[in-house]
Amino acid sequence: MNRISLVISDVDGTLVTTDKVLTERSRDAVSRLDAARIGFSLVSSRPPFGLRMLVEPLGLRLPMGAFNGGALVAPDLTVLEQRLLPPDAAREAIAVLRSFGVDIWVFAGDRWMADNPGSAYVEREVRTIRLRPIIVERLEGQLDAVGKIVGVSDDFEHLNACEAAARRALGDRASIARSQLYYLDVTPAGTDKGVAVVDLARRLGIPAAGIATIGDGERRRDVPKERFQCRHGECQSGGETACQCRDPLERSRWLRGSGRTPGSAARTRHLARARRSDAVTSAKSDVG
Repeated sequence: MNRISLVISDVDGTLVTTDKVLTERSRDAVSRLDAARIGFSLVSSRPPFGLRMLVEPLGLRLPMGAFNGGALVAPDLTVLEQRLLPPDAAREAIAVLRSFGVDIWVFAGDRWMADNPGSAYVEREVRTIRLRPIIVERLEGQLDAVGKIVGVSDDFEHLNACEAAARRALGDRASIARSQLYYLDVTPAGTDKGVAVVDLARRLGIPAAGIATIGDGERRRDVPKERFQCRHGECQSGGETACQCRDPLERSRWLRGSGRTPGSAARTRHLARARRSDAVTSAKSDVG
């Protein structure tokens, strides 16, 4: 049986509640992993500074993935690796978003920039990452070292159309994904949470068989179903389905939680108890 050495968890919809609260239950689950000598890390669509409030409460000591895998950072938020959006791709992404009239946020380094202080979901994001945006007159002049651009709208169908247009316009020059129904993320080409798992495995020297992943989890209306598509484009899976590609590092399973409480807590407790079992598969018994 496979020996699990590392658990990698998503944050929003998995590790924290819908109100962005890190519960004692989740903290205890991570502590149990540490006691069982199982490493723990995070991969999130958040910017690096949006993870800092989790480091001390969870006792994080390993690199973490931010910007949907566009950056790997140390627990002190030192950037270890990063991919950036080329300025021309960033400029075209903003042009597409503007043509649909959605609000636009730009994340670069330790800055969150917006040109509309009253845009939809600003206050929600402030509660999430605990930082207010820098209001600039023109986002097009802020495109150096961009890690992520976000189109924001409370009209989800309209954002669907915007997503399709962005995919057509940017092609393979950027990765396009909905991190929430109301957020359309544009990140550097070739980035997603699966890639972040691959990067963390390589950096830490842990084989794929020794990694358990816990993904976007809560079954609630305001969060889209987590989708995982392998880099080969040969399969797309979500929920409890695993990628069946031959590439072993594509077999990361993004398990779903059960609803109102973070789904990761019960599963990480299970992993701590069943350290030498096929924990990713058997952990499904704790879901629901």
